Amino acid sequence: MSDSSDSHLRLSSVQLTAVIAASGLLAAGCTGPAPAPAPEVVRAVRTVMVESADRRQARTFAGAARAEVESSIGFRVAGTISHVHVGVGDRVRAGQLIARLDAADYELQVQEARAALRQVEALADNAAAVLRRAWVLFESDNIARTDLEEATAAADSTAAQVEAAGKRLELVERQMGHTQLAAPLDGVVAAVHVTANEHVMPGQPVVVLTAGAAPEVEVAVPEGLIRRIRKGAAVTVRFGAMPGARFRGRVSEVGVAPMATSTLFAVVVRLEDGASAMRPGMAAEVSMPFDSGDTVERLVVPSQSVGEDREGRFVFVAESTGDGLAVARRWPVTVGRLAPGGVEIVAGLSTGARVVSAGVSRLADGDVVSLPSAPTTLAAVSRLADGDVPSPAPAMTTTGG
Repeated sequence: MSDSSDSHLRLSSVQLTAVIAASGLLAAGCTGPAPAPAPEVVRAVRTVMVESADRRQARTFAGAARAEVESSIGFRVAGTISHVHVGVGDRVRAGQLIARLDAADYELQVQEARAALRQVEALADNAAAVLRRAWVLFESDNIARTDLEEATAAADSTAAQVEAAGKRLELVERQMGHTQLAAPLDGVVAAVHVTANEHVMPGQPVVVLTAGAAPEVEVAVPEGLIRRIRKGAAVTVRFGAMPGARFRGRVSEVGVAPMATSTLFAVVVRLEDGASAMRPGMAAEVSMPFDSGDTVERLVVPSQSVGEDREGRFVFVAESTGDGLAVARRWPVTVGRLAPGGVEIVAGLSTGARVVSAGVSRLADGDVVSLPSAPTTLAAVSRLADGDVPSPAPAMTTTGG
């Protein structure tokens, strides 16, 4: 009985060992070889070369465009308009007829002045004849000297009357000529303020002419900056009606007295390049550079390049490893004030460093990144901010061995 029990126990141990071995083999068969590591993503980033900040700071002033020459013209005499020969937008030549008045009243005045001149001329002729006879009689002692003097005075008086009547005729003839309004210069009709059969007074604006090849922009500058603006300074002009277009200009006039009821001074800028689409009255912005007076070199990076966490502000500097790849290194920086094109870096960077300008929030210190063929300049980043945004570069993947 004991022998059979020992045999049974030995059999159970063998069976248990076989089951364990079979289970191990089955588990090994199901597990198979170890899986390959997941591909490592290499992010494509844009970089910008760190540049020194321009010590000249640009200030922008709002203003309006105007023609180089704007002339408001009207009649020199009063009257009723009989006809207007031009309309808004018409181009006119110097001397071209613009409008005319009803000249009937002035024609009557001319006729009256001519008749008066003929009358006094007749009186003057008679007085001259009397004076000649008086001299003959005086020389033969037939009249007294007083009679000769009276005849001389009468002749002089009528001669003066002839001169006055002639001036009167000249005046009314000139007034007659002023009933026709002609263009004083070549230009374009910007406005017409009257219509036919309307009564106008001397000097009342009838039409506005604009002329000149170089359009201008007038802006208002605060009193604290006017002394820093110099005639001939180069500026940049933009028009709201022409997005994306920039025009070069120079300061042509600097106000010496404040504008009415304000402490602002007028500054006029003359555009240097073609602005044929510009129209007087268009809203404009003029950017003028001012020297900041800062002698310390300051570096500028795009504002999106600067990140911030619990440890402070930082940027990622791309250290090239060749083959278009680089390692992103976290560099702490001290940030200064805002500057054109980005933000000033007071400490932590040096000129020429290659800083990641996009995707900072998705990077970590030591990440491998893919670089473009060349770093972007700060000027190019400014153009991107204006809307000239290229398509993003695709991400690259590498497979670990």
